[in-house]
Amino acid sequence: MSDRQSVEQILQLSQAGLRLLDGALQLTRFEEPAAVIYKGQAVSGAFLVLSGRLRVYTYTPQGTEATLYFIAPGETCVLALNCLFNDLRYPAWVESVAGTEVAMIPGALYRRLFECERGVQDMTVKALSGLVFRLMDELEQLHVCSLDQRLAGFLLGNASIGGEVAMTQQALAGHLGTSREVIGRLMQRFSAQGLVSTRRGVITLRDASALSRLAMPNPD
Repeated sequence: MSDRQSVEQILQLSQAGLRLLDGALQLTRFEEPAAVIYKGQAVSGAFLVLSGRLRVYTYTPQGTEATLYFIAPGETCVLALNCLFNDLRYPAWVESVAGTEVAMIPGALYRRLFECERGVQDMTVKALSGLVFRLMDELEQLHVCSLDQRLAGFLLGNASIGGEVAMTQQALAGHLGTSREVIGRLMQRFSAQGLVSTRRGVITLRDASALSRLAMPNPD
């Protein structure tokens, strides 16, 4: 399937919508991790992830990165859409993982498609509702769970079928809003307890059940 066909399948456009999209789609592939959007940047269009993943993040008062959410294949960035519809600048930072491909639909065209295309309307509403639940979950974990619980929950939620999380300790620290040294100490403890094993850039879950119990918030 071509990149254009992937976009058409995700958006479920009518023939009229396809004609509008023809020639306007901009495709970018990031072979290596790269900065995609910076805070304060004017957003020129809607971003649709075709492969790989984008990470939207901010900085804590201590200067460490803290992930807001990830954008997976088939998803769009709600913050970028909000900027398009409300004439705002982007309020965070975005970076890609290696092998990420992104389709950009110019802002004026996306707004026009949103007015008349059910598929674009559905995707926009789904993205908005999904983001609300993600952020609510992150806020709950931030206020209710300890850092080791949040780390256990993140590993469980991002592991492959084979039980692997392809992420460095620095990337984990960026997601959880802490330092690599803190994550390193937690990972050493998890390894000593037989919960995980680690190698460069990869964490393998060894006892998912125990991690699941650890990730549960403590009852009041």
